[in-house]
Amino acid sequence: MKSYKLKINGNDYKVVVKEVDGNTAEVEVNGTHYHVEIERPAAQVSKTPKLVQVAAIPSSDSHHQAIAKTSAPGAAGIIKAPLPGVVLDVYVKEGDTVTVGQKLLLLEAMKMENNIEAERAGKVTAVKVKKGDSILEGAVLVTIE
Repeated sequence: MKSYKLKINGNDYKVVVKEVDGNTAEVEVNGTHYHVEIERPAAQVSKTPKLVQVAAIPSSDSHHQAIAKTSAPGAAGIIKAPLPGVVLDVYVKEGDTVTVGQKLLLLEAMKMENNIEAERAGKVTAVKVKKGDSILEGAVLVTIE
């Protein structure tokens, strides 16, 4: 349902388009209902894709606003996104053994490519993102035990 305020020849009109089906529409003009025929069918508007957000852990352990940590405070081996961005590549999979400083994934944030690296050695128990995913700051990316 869309509502419009129109001024035609100095007269004000409140128009509410209630429903459009093919080349007919149900409208209300200043409280009066009309069924109107449209000369050509209205273009169907596609719905906006739904953005799915992975669970986020707030970065409460940063001592300065500009410094974002990639591991959650007190959580063993949870690597999270330091900035919102797009995952360009994932270098590990579940079951891989990683060392400190090993690249886990490549994240594009603010038109820059950022390597997300392991902050501890261990076994990758979960990879929460895939190539092409849009993620928000604090989203869990990888879990290492």
